[in-house]
Amino acid sequence: MTFYDLDVKSLAGTPGDLARFRGQVSLVVNVASRCGLTPQYAGLEALHRELHASGFNVLGFPSNDFGAQEPGTPDEIATFCQRTYDVTFPIFEKVVTKAGATQSPVYAFLGETGHLPRWNFAKYLLDRQGRVVQFFDSGVTPDDRQLRSAIEQAIAG
Repeated sequence: MTFYDLDVKSLAGTPGDLARFRGQVSLVVNVASRCGLTPQYAGLEALHRELHASGFNVLGFPSNDFGAQEPGTPDEIATFCQRTYDVTFPIFEKVVTKAGATQSPVYAFLGETGHLPRWNFAKYLLDRQGRVVQFFDSGVTPDDRQLRSAIEQAIAG
């Protein structure tokens, strides 16, 4: 099983269809609207727009796990992302990232790497087959040279 085999829902509650990203490189991020790191949305959107044609996607998973910084409804989250950062990358339903009975299957899968988010905006780089290539903690911003280099290497194959 790979990441692209998981069942998820979109922010609107419809099937999320991760399989459509198979064959592409993805950066999975646990996002939040009321966090000191929320301005990372701008850099994530810039990465998505710049590299999307090369087979790259940012995939956002809202989470209220850290400091209750994503309390909004799906409509509130979508409106915030659109109006504040003009987000075009896919945002999926709100998830639980922390280990336990209510943890999202997405983060159960990602956590098999030995890394779970310790805060909002942790990043997992996935290869074209849906395998985790690298984990980046929340403090690594979208314009970080190490992150950018890892994305470019994954795109190059």
